[in-house]
Amino acid sequence: MTINCKGQLIDLSTPKVMGILNITPNSFFDGGMYKNESEVLSRVEKMISEGATFIDVGAYSSKPSAEFVSEKEEIERIIPFIDSIIKHFPTAILSIDTFRSEVAKACIESGAAIINDISAGLLDDKMLETIAKYKTPYIMMHMRGTPQTMQKFIQYDDIVKEILFYFSERIAAARHLGIDDLIVDPGFGFAKTTEQNYEVFKKMDLFELFELPVLIGISRKSMIYKTLNFSAEEALNGTTVLNTIALTKGANILRVHDVKEAMECVALFNKINLK
Repeated sequence: MTINCKGQLIDLSTPKVMGILNITPNSFFDGGMYKNESEVLSRVEKMISEGATFIDVGAYSSKPSAEFVSEKEEIERIIPFIDSIIKHFPTAILSIDTFRSEVAKACIESGAAIINDISAGLLDDKMLETIAKYKTPYIMMHMRGTPQTMQKFIQYDDIVKEILFYFSERIAAARHLGIDDLIVDPGFGFAKTTEQNYEVFKKMDLFELFELPVLIGISRKSMIYKTLNFSAEEALNGTTVLNTIALTKGANILRVHDVKEAMECVALFNKINLK
């Protein structure tokens, strides 16, 4: 199970860690922490040294009710940092967290290797065409609505069945355009209540039906800290617990704020699963 990142084959049969780099002022956990080049490069260096295979860079917060950011502003925010990261860390594999095709295009042309789309192409009808053109690995996530409206769309008859159907449709659309390297993300916290998040988590094994890598992004999310009745700042231990369980359920990529702890999960999981 491999993906081709700018000519480099990454084997996802062994789980990998994706470190989160938010260059937004308003992300739910680390918004505003990385505002200038020095802070960004220091963060990237730390994540790479701790073992991250991928760095996921986002310039538009997708937290519930996040304010709108123009496409122009998103591009102006992110491109200088991509240029700087690649200059200082030329072997870094950058994933771009965006649902806009023009942002994706600009980032790929600046050296990004993966596009991570919270809408699976449904918020920009040119996204799949862009991915197909550049032959870039594509992470497609389950969500309803937009970041501003998604928490209004939490009515499901059978949430797991509906998510599986959603991915069947989106994968078929991507395959029709010749997109080979696909990764699915159940979208924990997006158009889902806490209870719905755990219902999907319990049945994660079903995503193996697609025979595609699965990315899990639960780092410090409210499904953890609201359940334990504290804040995102205190949710590292809970994140580690759920990341470990996710690995046993087939997760191939852990998308996290805390790379060191996630790498420890992977190392111990691998030790147990050595054949």
